[in-house]
Amino acid sequence: MSGPTRTVRLLIADDHEMVRLGLRSILESDPRIRVVGEAASPQDAVYQAALLRPDVVLLDVRMPGGSGIDACREILGRNLGSKVIMLTSFADEDAVYESIMAGASGYLLKEINKTALINAVMAVSEGRSLLDPEVTRKVLERIRKMAASTDEVARAALSDQEKRVLRLAAQGKTNKQIAADLFLSDKTVKHHISNILSKLNLSSRAQAAVWATQHGLLDEFPERKAS
Repeated sequence: MSGPTRTVRLLIADDHEMVRLGLRSILESDPRIRVVGEAASPQDAVYQAALLRPDVVLLDVRMPGGSGIDACREILGRNLGSKVIMLTSFADEDAVYESIMAGASGYLLKEINKTALINAVMAVSEGRSLLDPEVTRKVLERIRKMAASTDEVARAALSDQEKRVLRLAAQGKTNKQIAADLFLSDKTVKHHISNILSKLNLSSRAQAAVWATQHGLLDEFPERKAS
């Protein structure tokens, strides 16, 4: 004999009272769901989530006074144990992308039917994602393109001399050895290393060495030798 079904505690955040009332009526028609609170702004959504610690937050993407996506990020950043479903009136690829990057478990249009909405809340409460495979593919492709673009910008930001220094550092050479190979002072090499880490947003020479290898820098800029 199975035990009692767990009740999903839900917070609804939308700036339109009629929308909140409609969502509450639909969702509480299912005995497995209990609406424990409502919020009319992103700030109130964060406050209510922290106070009530719901299992699921149904959060409008756009509300006056702030962004539902920012509220999603803050709610999840507080480690309250809540899952977030973003809700919107129209499909928007940018909003989908931003919602996923903020950590939302799903993204629904307000035109969704009753059964699908209830199923979505239950699915997310059980740790499942609502992301459509095609949406996921587009988002991952966008992330890859952004990463490639960021790498190209970082690569372009390095001067030729910095690339030479990075190439030698990636070969395991010390600052003194790099200075000797490039006819520079130890202080200048140290300055170059510091600039390289800053431009690439890295924190160690080891990370810089990996970056240089991944980006084919070891095959470029042969070090100058004394004649």
